[in-house]
Amino acid sequence: MAYRPSKKLKKTLLGGGAVVVLAGLNAPAALSFAEAKYHAYKIAQPGYKARYGSWQQLDVPDEFRLNAIHAALLHTGKVLLIAGSGNNQKKFDAGTFETILWDPVKNTYKKIPTPEDFFCAGHSQLPDGRLLVAGGTARYEVLDGEVKRAGGGMRVKNESPDKAITLKKGTVFRSPSGVEYVSKFDVTVPKAKRDFRISYFKSGQMKPWETKVTAAEARVFVEARKEGPRALTTEAAQYKVLGLKGKDADNVYGIAQKLTTEKQDFQGIKAAYEFDPRAEKYVPVAPMKDARWYPTLVTLEDGKVLAVSGLNDVGDVVPGDNEIYDPKTKKWTKGPFRYFPTYPALFLTQGGKLFYTGSNAGYGPAEKGRVPGLWDLRKNTFQPIRGITDPDQLETSASLLLAPAQDQKYMVLGGGGVGESELSTARTALIDLKAAKPAFRTGASLPQGTRYLSSVLLPDDTVFTTGGSQQYRGRSGSDILKAQFYEPVTDSFREAAEPTVGRNYHSEALLLPDGRVATFGSDPLFDDKDNTKLGTFEQRVEIFTPPYLYGGGAEARPVLGEGPQELDRNGRATFRTKDAARITEARLMRPSAVTHTTDVEQRSIELGLTKGSGTVTVEAPLDRTLVPPGWYMLFAVDKDGRPSVAKWVRVG
Repeated sequence: MAYRPSKKLKKTLLGGGAVVVLAGLNAPAALSFAEAKYHAYKIAQPGYKARYGSWQQLDVPDEFRLNAIHAALLHTGKVLLIAGSGNNQKKFDAGTFETILWDPVKNTYKKIPTPEDFFCAGHSQLPDGRLLVAGGTARYEVLDGEVKRAGGGMRVKNESPDKAITLKKGTVFRSPSGVEYVSKFDVTVPKAKRDFRISYFKSGQMKPWETKVTAAEARVFVEARKEGPRALTTEAAQYKVLGLKGKDADNVYGIAQKLTTEKQDFQGIKAAYEFDPRAEKYVPVAPMKDARWYPTLVTLEDGKVLAVSGLNDVGDVVPGDNEIYDPKTKKWTKGPFRYFPTYPALFLTQGGKLFYTGSNAGYGPAEKGRVPGLWDLRKNTFQPIRGITDPDQLETSASLLLAPAQDQKYMVLGGGGVGESELSTARTALIDLKAAKPAFRTGASLPQGTRYLSSVLLPDDTVFTTGGSQQYRGRSGSDILKAQFYEPVTDSFREAAEPTVGRNYHSEALLLPDGRVATFGSDPLFDDKDNTKLGTFEQRVEIFTPPYLYGGGAEARPVLGEGPQELDRNGRATFRTKDAARITEARLMRPSAVTHTTDVEQRSIELGLTKGSGTVTVEAPLDRTLVPPGWYMLFAVDKDGRPSVAKWVRVG
């Protein structure tokens, strides 16, 4: 049937100055042009926006565009966008590390001096509103066929109980056969441990003091000075450290077993910093014991932070050595031992255990550490929870704690096969941890198999999901220009307005204090369906305005007026408002810190609500496993699900 534009569309096209020969609209090119114009007209209508929402691209000045790898909302209302070297080898080699601070209200931008390469670091919100950033990149990967010199991990031993020793980058290790290897980083080896012992003769008399010295150890990545097969080795050997003299030469040596020209993975750093939202700068704190690249940082009930997994300083997955940061002392201590693949999705549950949904970002063997379960940190026991559909496709899946947090219901969305697998799943899975025997059940399906899906809790208790791709890193033009709302009450998805910017690997989305959702980043392998044009990092920023902000205008939103910035000892706070009569609910929402589809910070807590004459009083649970200490956005919500602009309040 011939296409016949409506009178309204004719008026729109002609009135807009478009040169259109309406009689020729049956031609395919003209049809496409007319359809595009009609679509633009349709999505701009108030009725459409009130049902589906709308998207808007920000006009970001060129000097402030960056490869957003990490995004975190601060209690000042500003968003910290961290690139580090931004998955750009040239910037890494040049030491060009970037961070931008964006003010969504004023739409202003500020460059932040970035002291380390925080590319693929971890981050967590601290009780005082600072953001802990730990780990990052020490070395970029070198792929198979591109490794020219043998390399690998060198274990550096120190047998001196009297002093630690530091070997600078460029230190030479010589093998028994004379082959030399050069260290790529500084390494400090602690002093050896000296144990004093008392023993006895058979007669019961005391023997003299005996001492036992246990050598200390640290690791460093080394690379052969020269190319060639002579530097390849798979047998353990002891290596002399050149340049050391006297006792140091005897006490300090290297041990290596496997030095090869196989693919060399990314390597992590130990550095840790707090970003101060008031001073708007990074402040150094004690480094971690282990280097970490792709770690997860999760806030605990006491405000401390657990750092888990990551690739270490020789490119191996940290084998289970986790550590805990104390924001009071600014130092790290040993945490419970447990292995996970990189960027595991770990959520603090009511009661204090951590729930591992199985979502992760990929590095690690396919058969290890990928089963979901409950981790009791105190006992260091792990209760596996099996039964999830497509268990082999949890990599690059999204996970979140559904609202309200009191219900302890969790959701896993999409995901793909391990590594560069072509597999992706439309599966969602739900689990109620309050059930007598928690078990996954299959939820409503996504429109198609999806990896890297961004999933954001909204103040009306729905979940906004957007972007992702069907194949690994958007291969074959598989970015998904769709968005949906998930309704937990009915376990169903409903359509949302379509984004115009594709988002896959290295993309983020987070809730803003005004109720909108900001989206950043994307790092496709290729920019075309035929996989012939190398991908370009997506630097455009796009904002989604949900339907609840349309219909009635800004004045239709409930407004919270004057009130405290901190909940009292009973978890209460009173705010002035002329809208008390129509406010029906209140939510306390923790700000996001998101990367690689991993956001274990966001949670939405239902608040008690008492109305007075021109006031509302909210009351939060006192359970810190449910409401970890820190700054939160407080939203008042009316009967139509329309939220106020958030007030920032602190939970002590």
